[in-house]
Amino acid sequence: MECFSQDRDEVVLVFAQAKGKVNYYKPFYIKATLRPDFSGMLFPETVQRARNNSIDLFQSVVAEERAVTNVRSFLNERCLAIQLEGNFSIVFKFFGNRPNMLAFEGNVVIDMFNQQLATDRELLLAAFDRPIDQSFEAFEQAGFDHRKLFPTFGKVVNEWLEEQFSRAGNLNGEAKWAIIQDVLRQLEHPRYYLTRLNHKLTLSLLPLGNIIQEFDEPIEAANRFYTSFNGRSVFEHEKATWLRLLEKRRKRAQALIEASMQRLIMREEGASHEEMGHILMANLHDIPQIAGAQSPERLTLYDFYRDQPITLKLKPDLSPQKNAENFYRKAKNEKVEEQYLNDQITTREAELLRIDRQKNELEPIETLKELRRYVKQNNIRTEQSDSYAGSNSHSDQLFKEVIVDTFRILIGRNAKNNDLLTQKYAYKDDLWLHARDVSGSHVLVKYQAGKTFPKHVIERAAELAAWYSKRRTDSLCPVIVTPKKFVRKPKGLAEGQVIIDKEDVVLVVPRGE
Repeated sequence: MECFSQDRDEVVLVFAQAKGKVNYYKPFYIKATLRPDFSGMLFPETVQRARNNSIDLFQSVVAEERAVTNVRSFLNERCLAIQLEGNFSIVFKFFGNRPNMLAFEGNVVIDMFNQQLATDRELLLAAFDRPIDQSFEAFEQAGFDHRKLFPTFGKVVNEWLEEQFSRAGNLNGEAKWAIIQDVLRQLEHPRYYLTRLNHKLTLSLLPLGNIIQEFDEPIEAANRFYTSFNGRSVFEHEKATWLRLLEKRRKRAQALIEASMQRLIMREEGASHEEMGHILMANLHDIPQIAGAQSPERLTLYDFYRDQPITLKLKPDLSPQKNAENFYRKAKNEKVEEQYLNDQITTREAELLRIDRQKNELEPIETLKELRRYVKQNNIRTEQSDSYAGSNSHSDQLFKEVIVDTFRILIGRNAKNNDLLTQKYAYKDDLWLHARDVSGSHVLVKYQAGKTFPKHVIERAAELAAWYSKRRTDSLCPVIVTPKKFVRKPKGLAEGQVIIDKEDVVLVVPRGE
């Protein structure tokens, strides 16, 4: 009967049952919110349309008062369709941060709510169904990764399954499959749970998180979730945001500790580069005979440390003595890396303790003023990507940005963009970084008047410079650090190339955002 909007991200549809040919009764309303951070439906008893600031939509569909013939979902896709007479359909597309409402005539889009999502015009209705082989054989071929077979499970169901797998211990593929089938049965005959999961209000078909309320009817559950989520106060939203941020940092710190520990363990299991150099030098008298019998790129020698043979990979264009020198040079880096890894573990363990303390202190806070004071005093906003920082400067759009303790770190995107960053957006007192001897992004730490660059800020910027370079996969990367005033670009140099007159070098493990 009607389709209109009186809010930028909101659309209202009005349906009615026909009585005779003139009068209508029992209106049925759907209010859909389609924002990047939230998409959902409300089924209110009534909707008051504003006299002003209201616009009619989808008139090519609504004008003829077409009868509803069916409501359907799609195979393995987050979409719902209302099918109408005359081969018309209204489709609600709940795609992550790109939700939309589309009108189809036959297979083709004829209108859409969010006109900025231009690629939605190319969608075909017949392509929404995605048949996927969801047999045990397919599960086995996917390496027992259920996400490849059930893409619409989403975070809630995947977290539920991970909990079940973890609780059951070391499971084989068949045992995991049995749990997945049990979950599918629950999803086909669900109860509905309004729950708080990872500090976020969530509508779930499984009893997960801190359950606030249970429902038998889906429309009742959808209405309660919609009103609860959109009715949250600024205080609730900000508090949940900071708690989620702390949890994210905790997981990252824990992962870095585990990765550093794994590297140390791997180093202890095999021969060190220093031992390889000693073995090579001790067996120099045997090398000519061995080399004649096999490829010079690999030599099997006696390992007197472990009383067994060891195969060394050598550079065939270098003499055995020069190869030994290479091993000794790498051994120096190994010792530096070992110290660095131990320092990282100590630092991250201290970070875990600090995060846990901050979470415990945040939980009981009950006012917005107290929350913001605590966040400021405890420097919780110590590192943010550009999507969270909230800055609107032109440079944000041109370069990647990370903020560490209020210091802005700008990262070039390609060679041309590097030139723009270094030549147009850098000042002489900014700190300039680049991975040594390889191509990569120019990185700037913006100078703040009266402040020196803290060591941990320089280290973080160096990690980013290493990550956005050809040394991303190296265990340890040397990074040039120098004030911008020592970086120049004479005429004739290629895009992204510069000359550095004075530099310091730091060694870091490459780490991205």
